[in-house]
Amino acid sequence: MPADLWQITWFTIAAALAATAVMLPPGVALAWLLARREFRGKTLVDTITSLPLVMPPVATGLILLYLFGRRGPVGGLLASWGIEVVFTWKAVVLAMTVMGFPLLVRTARSGFEQVRPRYEQLAATLGAGPWRIFFTVTLPLALRTVLAGALLAFSRAIGEFGATILVAGSIPGRTRTLALAIFSETEIGHDHRAAMLLGVSVAIAFVAVALSNTLVHRRVDEART
Repeated sequence: MPADLWQITWFTIAAALAATAVMLPPGVALAWLLARREFRGKTLVDTITSLPLVMPPVATGLILLYLFGRRGPVGGLLASWGIEVVFTWKAVVLAMTVMGFPLLVRTARSGFEQVRPRYEQLAATLGAGPWRIFFTVTLPLALRTVLAGALLAFSRAIGEFGATILVAGSIPGRTRTLALAIFSETEIGHDHRAAMLLGVSVAIAFVAVALSNTLVHRRVDEART
């Protein structure tokens, strides 16, 4: 495969890994909150979190463009600090994070819901505080499902197109990902190059989804025993 296609591949993987790392802490926290707590506005929070799954990706990208553009409320503030987001690699990571976040939250939430509260109650009777209970009891028991959610989010990030092209563009060597490159190569008639990128994209997504499914199935089997 030509060097420029390898560069696109590695850039996409690196951006997807960065997006997964960014979304993991807030995603796990929100998943636990939705699984274990009742609070006013819970349905609204759950709905907003799931919106990127049902909205057109280009609509999500347009919202991000409004928010993080130089004239947007967030982008304007960042620009005053010398930080540019739109049409940079940061925008690629941002779009991947937003599009993958719902999958992480929904999958991790199911894992936390499967953890029996009895184990946490036993730890509390032994004097463990909330933070210690979470990191030594709850999270380890739900870890496989959380990792499965992270893998699903990663695979979604790898294939992200609509939001990315609006907020980051398709700039060769700067913001062009596998999905954007496949579209560009097909558009100009380079079907062979597009097919190579397609094969790489499918292979990465297949491995990620297969690992995610394996982790989920093992978690379900353990819960039944």
